Amino acid sequence: MTAEIYNRGQDSIYGGHLSEMEDVMQEVVDNIQKLRDEKKSEDADPVEHLLYRIKSEDSMREKCRRRGLPETTESALGELTDSIGIRVVCPFLDQVYMIRDYLVGRTEGCCGYELVEEKDYIRHAKPNGYRSLHMILRVRGYYVEAQLRTISMDTWAALEHQLKYKKALGGNLELITKELKRCADELASTDVSMQTIRNMVQRG
Repeated sequence: MTAEIYNRGQDSIYGGHLSEMEDVMQEVVDNIQKLRDEKKSEDADPVEHLLYRIKSEDSMREKCRRRGLPETTESALGELTDSIGIRVVCPFLDQVYMIRDYLVGRTEGCCGYELVEEKDYIRHAKPNGYRSLHMILRVRGYYVEAQLRTISMDTWAALEHQLKYKKALGGNLELITKELKRCADELASTDVSMQTIRNMVQRG
């Protein structure tokens, strides 16, 4: 199905929830911005950049099909947990966990933020070297997927995605996978070294 079909009147997979979803997304972003403002006064902005989106109609419908789910609002908002996505990229490792603790600790609003699921691929990297901290939050009844990572982790993930090596390389896949893992490990070591230098600077 194409965007043209939606424009001709097909109901949104999000039903009448889109406006409230946008409000929830903005609430989370605004709360992160509050923390940034607090830390900026200490000359220590914990966020290099912040990206956020509501998953497109096409992407959500395609994911429903991949999962064998009906293309309904109930599937999009009840079965799948990434309709609202936020990515926070931090300069240093400790800031990743600062943002994590801040989001988990939020108590504003009628229900607060509920931590539904957490996967720490920083402390327990994926076999290919991928590192990031993934959280599923429930905010005012809606799922929010948050990915928290350092600049190095974000750079590696972006470049790995661009390579598209799984389809293109065939017989070289094992070697390329090993090289990517090596690069990821080297960047992870750099993250630790930079954190150590930062700690030394802060101690004076």
